[in-house]
Amino acid sequence: MSAFLKAPLCAVSLACVALLAACNQQQSAAPAAASAPPSPPVAVVNGTAISRAEFDIYVKNLLQGKQKELTSDEKNQVLDELISMQLLAAQAEKDGLQNDADTQAQLQLIRVRVLADAEGQKYLKAQQPSDTDLHAEYETAVNAMDKTEYKARHILVASKEQAEQMIKKLNGGAKFEDLAKANSTDTGSKNNGGDLGWFPASRMVKPFGDALRTLKKGQVTPEPVQTQFGWHVIQLEDTRDATPPPFEQVKPQLSNSVIRKKLQAYVADLKKDAKIEKKPDVAAAAGSTPPAASAPASAPAAAPAPATPPAPPAPAGSTGDSKP
Repeated sequence: MSAFLKAPLCAVSLACVALLAACNQQQSAAPAAASAPPSPPVAVVNGTAISRAEFDIYVKNLLQGKQKELTSDEKNQVLDELISMQLLAAQAEKDGLQNDADTQAQLQLIRVRVLADAEGQKYLKAQQPSDTDLHAEYETAVNAMDKTEYKARHILVASKEQAEQMIKKLNGGAKFEDLAKANSTDTGSKNNGGDLGWFPASRMVKPFGDALRTLKKGQVTPEPVQTQFGWHVIQLEDTRDATPPPFEQVKPQLSNSVIRKKLQAYVADLKKDAKIEKKPDVAAAAGSTPPAASAPASAPAAAPAPATPPAPPAPAGSTGDSKP
């Protein structure tokens, strides 16, 4: 059975009660088009129908974009969860919770998110990236890339004094790899003698990258380098020209990036024509009190996730973050 279906009804699913209630409200306010008669409901709970459309949307949000055909057992489990949600939602209305200020705010936020997503998807249907768009985005990303990759080692310690001792020992003939294995607190590289593999300097936090650029092959930083992670001693082993990934390899990321920029431009145009009054004092005051529960995790986002610009493959052992 799928992992997402193994857990019982949880906080995320309970939050979806609001989504289900909002869908029910929208259906009652907007009758189906005459040319598309509604399909039979998947369940009726105390006289309230759960539509096939609600079932399909709920499954889509659970799968989070994964292409998968649910088994009969999994579909029944989803249906049982929707029935439980409907029962809870109905009881909430009996208890008058729809009049609670936090509940009303969440319902309104869900409605806004769903409508924003629908408008975004409608706009993007006519804005699919052309091959020219993708090649232009590729050139922009390639031009922004670091032109050099570095192969380096480092020793990470907690204090400047410890780092200075490492440098003193290196100047006395100690092997960098041995000192890294014995002293470095970076568990991702210490067992490899501090080896970080190949990477662009921009992938590391700025003080680390800046120090690396000043070194010559084989050289060790003459002074400890401080970052938010601690104190580093860095050794540059080699450099090479960075090679951009092939266009076809990063085409999906390029498409996402172009789509995101098109949607951002569309929103920017809407803002130009809108009358917007920000209330920073009200927002600041609101931040001093616990916020209302966030919108359900399964609610659609208003825009595609930002795409990562094309970059060479991460160095061996890299976790993709900027910590060496």
